[in-house]
Amino acid sequence: MTVPTWLWLVTIGGLSAVILLDLLFVGRRPHAVTIGEATRWVLVYVALAVAFGVGLWYFAGGTYAGEFFAGYITEYSLSVDNLFVFVIIMAAFKVPAIHQHRVLLVGIVIALVMRGAFIAVGAAAINAFSWVFYLFAAVLIVTAVNLARQGSEHDEAGFSENAALRALRRLLPVTDDYHGARSVVRVDGRRMVTPMLIVMFAIGSTDLLFALDSIPAIFGLTQQAYLVFTANAFALMGLRQLYFLLGGLLSKLVYLSYGLSVVLGFIGLKLVLHALHENNLPFLNGGQPVPVPEIGIAVSLSVIVGVLAVTTVASLIAVRRNPCLAAAPGREAVATA
Repeated sequence: MTVPTWLWLVTIGGLSAVILLDLLFVGRRPHAVTIGEATRWVLVYVALAVAFGVGLWYFAGGTYAGEFFAGYITEYSLSVDNLFVFVIIMAAFKVPAIHQHRVLLVGIVIALVMRGAFIAVGAAAINAFSWVFYLFAAVLIVTAVNLARQGSEHDEAGFSENAALRALRRLLPVTDDYHGARSVVRVDGRRMVTPMLIVMFAIGSTDLLFALDSIPAIFGLTQQAYLVFTANAFALMGLRQLYFLLGGLLSKLVYLSYGLSVVLGFIGLKLVLHALHENNLPFLNGGQPVPVPEIGIAVSLSVIVGVLAVTTVASLIAVRRNPCLAAAPGREAVATA
């Protein structure tokens, strides 16, 4: 798939315009997001992603469209697990409800820029070294095992600031209190940043840690950097609305980690098969490709959707039969956020 520079620029410009309009809308009237409003916005962003995928199918063919949809669904699903951490960050920084939407929007913009750089590095590595597929596969399989061990528990005992966030605090003077939606204020003639800026950066930098798993996952579905970037962009753009829409439902997805574990393990297997098919490592089959079957995008898409659907239904049925599951240790913060 050859993507001309002008198409990259148009795509980034279009995504930037949507984000800017959303930011202006939020800045004009800060408010606590309602379920109805969140539902409408989620539908809007999902519709935009579907329209983009249909456009891909029309102009580039069904294969690339299928890769985009598989990547988008995978990224969106993995992002749902990120929401547990976002809830903890919001609680740790005591972000007022009327400003949470703005915090998520700017934080996710920061995350998208960081992911863009990560995607560029990953694409360059794949083009230069085919063995990178083995590395990505190992990352996904290890993550899948860890998620399976985690089971229905989520580590929500507290939020620990990462190194980048601690460095930011050392470099910039931070006020003790929020000053509305402002990120920078002047106090006694001294320019200072507010906790609003810190929590925005916390959301963005924390998401990058999740990208260490999700980016290899989508490269297992498509090696097209354009599709990887756009799938990530659409997934992240709709994530903040999903945060408000799901709310307490997060605590009911008790089997989510198991479902994501199966998805990541499956993609890891797909990457191993692809790496063997493209093999040039001298100690494997004399440096020649290994004749192994590859998993097509149609099968991948079916498995991803099927596993996530079964996981969601099974979770809701289990919680309905035993409501105590949703109130298990490690879920209270989500249920009451």
